[in-house]
Amino acid sequence: MFKKILIANRGEIALRVIRTCKEMGIKTVAVYSTADAESLHVRFADEAVCIGPAASNLSYLKMSNIIAAAEITNADAIHPGYGFLSENAKFSKICQEHGIKFIGASPEMIDRMGDKANAKSTMIEAGVPCVPGSEGIIATYEECEKVAETTGYPVMLKASAGGGGKGMRAIWKKEDLKNAWESARQESKAAFGNDDMYMEKLIEEPRHIEIQVVGDSFGKACHLSERDCSVQRRHQKLTEETPSPFMTDELRNAMGAAAVKAAEYIKYEGAGTVEFLVDKHRNFYFMEMNTRIQVEHPITEQVIDFDLIREQIMVAAGIPISGKNYFPLLHSIECRINAEDPYNDFRPSPGKITTLHTPGGHGVRLDTHVYSGYTIPPNYDSMIAKLITTAQSREEAISKMKRALDEFVIEGIKTTIPFHRQLMDEPDYVAGNYTTKFMESFVMKDKIED
Repeated sequence: MFKKILIANRGEIALRVIRTCKEMGIKTVAVYSTADAESLHVRFADEAVCIGPAASNLSYLKMSNIIAAAEITNADAIHPGYGFLSENAKFSKICQEHGIKFIGASPEMIDRMGDKANAKSTMIEAGVPCVPGSEGIIATYEECEKVAETTGYPVMLKASAGGGGKGMRAIWKKEDLKNAWESARQESKAAFGNDDMYMEKLIEEPRHIEIQVVGDSFGKACHLSERDCSVQRRHQKLTEETPSPFMTDELRNAMGAAAVKAAEYIKYEGAGTVEFLVDKHRNFYFMEMNTRIQVEHPITEQVIDFDLIREQIMVAAGIPISGKNYFPLLHSIECRINAEDPYNDFRPSPGKITTLHTPGGHGVRLDTHVYSGYTIPPNYDSMIAKLITTAQSREEAISKMKRALDEFVIEGIKTTIPFHRQLMDEPDYVAGNYTTKFMESFVMKDKIED
């Protein structure tokens, strides 16, 4: 087992990893930018090293500084959390070269699954259902036209190196294809330095349902059931739940088996997520694989009583998994609390938290790094907390979430708490009738001033 793990991240996920390491008797090293000097992960780690100024490219993305911090503290492993360098093949390789275990996917695995076109062709080889479309990168516009005709409109153009909705275009008729092709390539080039595109059939009324998997170094994988992540805004998840209200036992077994097949085919090591689009007829199609821990992992932990961070560390240390598949025993919902103003197009709202009262009680979990007096820097992602409620049924979990959101007081900044409170009363959400298009028709009710 590792003696000391450096956490190459910040905020709530850094604190989350530190907690499990402490429970396992493993020493921890926090790294931080000058903007995060007062953050809780710095306070609770056994050691802390400043790795640069506030800008991510000069601190949390600065590989040489992170490796230097690991070497001077004699850390024998690095946990990258999510975001930043967690799916960076170069960083995974550099860790290997320096004799430091990267608690995540190998560089080869990240390369193989990080490029969406390559990932899709790999999954076709593995026999995992994939969305009809191009077999790989589309080289020319003429080829683009042919693929669109063969696939049948509507189609979706996607950037191979894409993420967060960038380089994506839905095309409903042939007349719109040329403009979509040009604008998607330009956006992808600007965002990722790569304008490679591929095409898929546009799935109407889709749900975004992912399967949590864990694979070990012996080629064995298991799944830990699903999470429904369909409530999204601009392809960014807002809330997640497990089990999915759309799921049947038959579908869960089929999707779980497909996810395990995918992981074992590529000999995946570590915690990962196989993401699927599911149409209104419950046909499911591989979308992508995330080779890291997910933001929404706590709801899986809650419904099966399982520490995914601990499992990541155990697998990285060469310990085999049990091979058992897990199914939800309870119902759990996560609301991402962002420092954003939901009444003003979710505009970021960094600043100082003047008052903080956090919810508690049975079945309530809060993963956060903020405290009263903490200043949220403008340099990073706006998520400041994850509120999770768990109960015997979906109805109880929603009721518990309403109560917890009512208790949650954050003053000094704007947050998405009012949005989530309204969502929990939205009839379609309460009925489980939502797709990835849900937020396109959701309207915040008038703000009630104190």
